[in-house]
Amino acid sequence: MSTNSLQGKVALVQGGSRGIGAAIVKRLAAGGAAVAFTYVSSSAKAQELQSSLIASGSKALAIHADSADAQAIRAAVDSTVKAFGRLDILVNNAGVLAVGPLEDFSLEDFDRTLAINVRSVFVATQAAASYMTEGGRIINLSTSVNRLALPGYAIYAATKSSVETMTGIFSKELRGRDITVNAVGPGPTATDLFFEGKTEGQVEAMAKLPPLERLAQPEDIASVVAFLAGRDGGWINGQTIRANGGMV
Repeated sequence: MSTNSLQGKVALVQGGSRGIGAAIVKRLAAGGAAVAFTYVSSSAKAQELQSSLIASGSKALAIHADSADAQAIRAAVDSTVKAFGRLDILVNNAGVLAVGPLEDFSLEDFDRTLAINVRSVFVATQAAASYMTEGGRIINLSTSVNRLALPGYAIYAATKSSVETMTGIFSKELRGRDITVNAVGPGPTATDLFFEGKTEGQVEAMAKLPPLERLAQPEDIASVVAFLAGRDGGWINGQTIRANGGMV
């Protein structure tokens, strides 16, 4: 058996029905974990993912929960424990990408970005920590955009910088419980969210930023998350791993 096997573990992935989240769900399930995941608008994709995992012999549960709703997040944590009996791994992947110049950025977009990208991480982590025992893993999805200072990305980048700060501090607050808290900061990744609103030229330019000269695939990010979730990642704590192909 691999030292990084997830057999017997239970995971909850916030925002797991598509893109990077779906890749993470599949990778954790392939490692042997029972995986619950939340979704808000991609009902068909969520049900398809759940069905395909169950058909392949994995334990999976799709949970409808808006990450902007604190009560729904807490309920998703409770539902995971009720369904599978425990919670070992929390992946806070839910996020929104609202970009725009200072003069045009609406307060509504600001508040929703903050609620989903920052508050949901706090709420889910707080709820999950009450169930986790030794060997627990909390993994937050950040970004590498916050290191580029791109115009229009101020609010998005600020929320992800907040996530990285919380990651380091929460790892210390959980001292003595053998629970690690880490973050993964992807670079440009080939998902629907990334391609939305971008021209072909913009996509090509961003693909050239890493020395590896390509966009990441969702599976590239899922591999890093799976490493942190398993036994092999147990000595990494309070860190942000830049999974960006060397971009910054």
